[in-house]
Amino acid sequence: MLNLNGEEYLTADEACALLGVKAATLYAYVSRGLLPSYRQGIRRRRLYKRRDVERLLELRPSTMPAALPPRPVGESDLPRADEWIPFVN
Repeated sequence: MLNLNGEEYLTADEACALLGVKAATLYAYVSRGLLPSYRQGIRRRRLYKRRDVERLLELRPSTMPAALPPRPVGESDLPRADEWIPFVN
């Protein structure tokens, strides 16, 4: 962790460890605008503000929803076509 001007910054490895994700997921968060990143000097190294990473943790669900039971074969959530497509003669 780096402390610059009173702000704590994490490396990609540290941010991944805190979030519990792989580097590809971290980069996806950045590319989708969920997590800003900052370039350190002239190097290609990216840093992440600790408070931004912790805020992302608050937004992400902590547990996955329970899996739905399998649907019987042939059953669908979609209505039959003749129930919603008007009949035209």
